Amino acid sequence: MRIDAHQHFWHLAARGGGWPPPELAAIHRDFTPHDLQPLLRAHGIDATVLVQSLPDESDTRFMLDLADRHPFIGAVVGWADLKAADAPARIAALAAHPKLRGLRPMLQGLADDWIDDAALDPAIEAMVRHGLAFDALVLPRHLPALLAFAARHPRLPVVIDHIAKPAIAAGEPGAWREDIARLAALPQVHCKLSGLVTEAGGDWSVTRLRPYAGHVLEAFGPERVLWGSDWPVLDLAADYGRWIAASEALLAHLDEPDRQAIFGLNARRFYGIA
Repeated sequence: MRIDAHQHFWHLAARGGGWPPPELAAIHRDFTPHDLQPLLRAHGIDATVLVQSLPDESDTRFMLDLADRHPFIGAVVGWADLKAADAPARIAALAAHPKLRGLRPMLQGLADDWIDDAALDPAIEAMVRHGLAFDALVLPRHLPALLAFAARHPRLPVVIDHIAKPAIAAGEPGAWREDIARLAALPQVHCKLSGLVTEAGGDWSVTRLRPYAGHVLEAFGPERVLWGSDWPVLDLAADYGRWIAASEALLAHLDEPDRQAIFGLNARRFYGIA
């Protein structure tokens, strides 16, 4: 079973002028299941994880409605205000939908230490109670605070989106390598092999991506790495087919069971996809 563990849908009219801006012409339009389904069929992808891209519960309900109507959406990662006074009740209401399998605050736009805050504890306890995972949309500067957060909540499954967006284009990983290794030492933390080509830029190559993918595989092991496309953001630097081919090349040294785990079985287990 192959699962794309990270993709998005959106209607521009519902986003109030929010991201993506017009200057990102390749993705400044509506993206719907009808756009993605031909790509899934062409590349043998059985299911996807639909991930939020707007910090608004209305976006989460939009995604859950799509999941009701499109069986290939195996799980939804939504958004809730995790520091709201009524966060536990809101999380319980969202979790009543069987395909709501995780939540994602958009940490990349927040202060480094936003996540290292005891004010989150009631919401995180509610997530654990309802069997939800935590998608960490972070930049390298957030990793120390994410480490403190994950250590404080050992029962919360955590997955780092887009390998934490290291500076691949600049070729300067900085403290990213060490911080990723420290997070990988926590057994409930996973990592998505996604978003690499966007961080590398339009002149990306498998050779440039290999050290970053290799470090993630070494740190987490093939049993805690999830493959994702980050479609349609992917279209800023590549396309679905090129990223799958690059991913196959990056994972070619692994044996078949490990490749199957990364390309789907890990996501199935992590998100509880039927």
